[in-house]
Amino acid sequence: MAAPTDVQARLAELAKLPPAARPVVSVYLNTRWTDEEQRERVRIFLKNHLREARAAAERPADEDLAWIEAEGQRLIDQVELTDASGVALIAGGAGLREVLPVRTAFEDAFVVSRTPYLRPLAGVAQDVVPALVVFVDGVSARLMALTPSGLGEELTLESEVPPRTSAGGWAALAQTKYQRHIEMHREQHYEATAAAIAALADRHDVRRVVIAGEVRAVASLRQHLSDPIARRVVGVIAAARHETSAVIATRAAEYLARLDEQEDADAVDRMLDAAAKGGRAVAGMESTLEAVNRNAVQHLYLARDFQRPGATCARCGALQLPVSGACRFCGATTQPTELGEAMTTRVLASGGEVSVLHRHAALDGRDGVGALLRYMAA
Repeated sequence: MAAPTDVQARLAELAKLPPAARPVVSVYLNTRWTDEEQRERVRIFLKNHLREARAAAERPADEDLAWIEAEGQRLIDQVELTDASGVALIAGGAGLREVLPVRTAFEDAFVVSRTPYLRPLAGVAQDVVPALVVFVDGVSARLMALTPSGLGEELTLESEVPPRTSAGGWAALAQTKYQRHIEMHREQHYEATAAAIAALADRHDVRRVVIAGEVRAVASLRQHLSDPIARRVVGVIAAARHETSAVIATRAAEYLARLDEQEDADAVDRMLDAAAKGGRAVAGMESTLEAVNRNAVQHLYLARDFQRPGATCARCGALQLPVSGACRFCGATTQPTELGEAMTTRVLASGGEVSVLHRHAALDGRDGVGALLRYMAA
C-alpha cells in the first residue's frame, strides 16, 4: 500500500523546481473510460495538442514531446496503470520525467510552461489517502487496498462453513442444529475478518475503511469491529460476490470522492466563518495574496474555475495583481503570471496544502479564494 504522503510530498518537490531553460510539458488525462468513444476522445485530444506544441514558436524539446506521446499512448492502449482514473505526465527541464497516477479522474489538460503545472494534481492530493475496501458476505471476505493510484493488494478470506447436504428429509430438530452450526461458523468468520481488518489498518496507517456487501453481512461484521477501527469506517456501499474487485474498488473510490467534496465544503464554511471573525483565516483576492507572499498559508482553497491574471516580481518574488511593469513592493520589474497556479505552487513549496472546490457559492462570493493560516492574520 502506498504511503499517504507520496503524492503530497512529490507535489512539494515539483513546486520547488526553478523555472526551466526550456518549456515543461504537463499533461493530465482522464483514464476512467466507460466506452471506446471516451478513450478515442482522449487519443484525439493528445494528438492535437502534441501537434500544436510541435508547431509553436517556443516549442518544448523534441525528446520531451516524444516521451509524452509514448507514455500517453501506453495509457490509451491500457498497457499500464489500468486501475488509475487519472494520470499526470510531466516532462521537461533537466531530464524531468513524471508519471503520477491517481484514483480520481482529471479533466484533460495540456499545458506548456516554464514550471510544472500542478493545480489539478494539488486539487486531488488530499483526497487520495490510503483506504481499505472490505467486501463481506456470510462465507468470504475480500480486503482491498485502495492506494492513491487505485486498487492495490488484495487479501481473500474464505470460511470453512460446511455445505448443506441434500440427502434425506430435514426434520425440524436437524434444521435447528444445522442452523446453529452455520451461525457459529459465521460468527467466527466475521470475527476473523474484523481481526484481519485491524491488522492491515494498523500496519498501513489506513485512515478510512469502506465496507461493501449486503445489509445483513455488513451489519454482522460491524458488530465485531473494535472501536478504533469502527471510527475509521466512513461509509457502506452495495456490492455482490460475483462483482470483480476492480468494480467494487471503483465504486468505493467514487464514494470517497463525494465524501471528500463534502468535507472540503464544510472546511471552507469554517474557514470563511473564521475569516469573517478575524480569526486564523483570510478570504478574498488581496488578503489571500498577502498571506501567500509571507508564506503564512497552511491550506489554500480555490474555486475550480478560478483564473486571475497577475504578476510576479523578478527581484523579491512577490505575487500581485497586474501592475504597470513595476513591483508594488520593491519597484523591480515583473513578469505576467496566472495567480491561481502561482499561489498553488507557492503554497505547496512552503509545505502547505491546496483544495480545489467544484462548487461553493460563498467562496465564489469572495473572489473564489481563501486560506487557513498557520498563525493569526496581522
